[in-house]
Amino acid sequence: MDSSTPKKAGHPFKTGRKIKRIAICTGGGDAPGLNAVIRAATKTALYFGWEVIGLYQGFDGLIFPKMSQKLEPRDIRGILNKGGTILGTTNRGNPFEYPVKRGGKTEIKDISRTVVRNFRKMGLDALIVIGGDGTLRIAEKLGEMGIPMVGVPKTIDNDLNGTDVTFGYDTAVSTATEALDKLHSTAASHRRCMVVEVMGRYAGWIALNSGVSGGADVILIPEIPFTVEEVCKKVRERDRIKRYFTIIVAAEGAKPAGGGMITKGGASGGRQEVLLGGIAEWLAKEIQRTCGKESRSLTLGHLQRGGHPTTFDRLLATRLGAAAARLVYLGHFGRMVGLKTPRIASTPINEAVQCMKAVPVDHDTIISARSMGISFGDGVKAPHPQF
Repeated sequence: MDSSTPKKAGHPFKTGRKIKRIAICTGGGDAPGLNAVIRAATKTALYFGWEVIGLYQGFDGLIFPKMSQKLEPRDIRGILNKGGTILGTTNRGNPFEYPVKRGGKTEIKDISRTVVRNFRKMGLDALIVIGGDGTLRIAEKLGEMGIPMVGVPKTIDNDLNGTDVTFGYDTAVSTATEALDKLHSTAASHRRCMVVEVMGRYAGWIALNSGVSGGADVILIPEIPFTVEEVCKKVRERDRIKRYFTIIVAAEGAKPAGGGMITKGGASGGRQEVLLGGIAEWLAKEIQRTCGKESRSLTLGHLQRGGHPTTFDRLLATRLGAAAARLVYLGHFGRMVGLKTPRIASTPINEAVQCMKAVPVDHDTIISARSMGISFGDGVKAPHPQF
């Protein structure tokens, strides 16, 4: 891990010998491997002789100090292979835009100073924040207010910079691939077109890799706008060669050319992002209307977030959790640990969340998929082979 980074302005350099108490929290959507990070970070911190405080429900544990607990070895025993998070999580706990009920109405308030004040009252020396881009943006701002902070990248969407891959992603892709495996037999039996919607928000990593691994015929991702006609072209092509079923994987953020993403609702209640979803149902109806092919839709939804983490995610989460504690020991705050194959390194949090890591349209997996006849709904053929 990179240990040559200069200390962040405003953060006093603290070696492990001066640190006595740290806190850990998990924020945003849950992901397989969260407990493995908590376990590794806690075990490493205890090895350094520190006291570890677990904050419940993300930053709520600093807004309401009673929502916290000292983590002892017994508290993290047996959680390595467990899904979810023993600390709980929320995607509505932004202290800079926190929903506060007054007089029967909900107002959005900035209570970040309360968080900083409680951090100091609790006698904490550092905070390890495990989360995706939204959670880490909050962490960065709290760091600028004086909280010594280290980030750990978590998201099944795999859309964070500063790391080759985020933990939770491998498990989500495995879950989606297993679902596609099972859909082949029922689709073939009924000669249907099956449209499967997977998560990923504005990045198509889950759709791309599960689609290729699960033998999909069409893969639709946010980075490549599609047309219904091109999708139907692939459906008709398969019918002509007597393959009377078609498997389509659609990322929840996929959008038709010239149109927008399908959403379930707008931002509300302190939530900054719209709720994506509905692309599979919409597309199945359009396929049936356009080319008369019987179609069905399936949304995997939160199944992709649940279950035991894969071996890859357990190992990655463990490496990241232990590395986060080591980064605290070195006093390198305002940074996020990440996988830079083959080693764990660190990146400034502001660089990691500066922009989303989208799928490059010339990614070799896309080129490989096109060369095998997989359609991305855009009519583009595989390029001439080159390296």
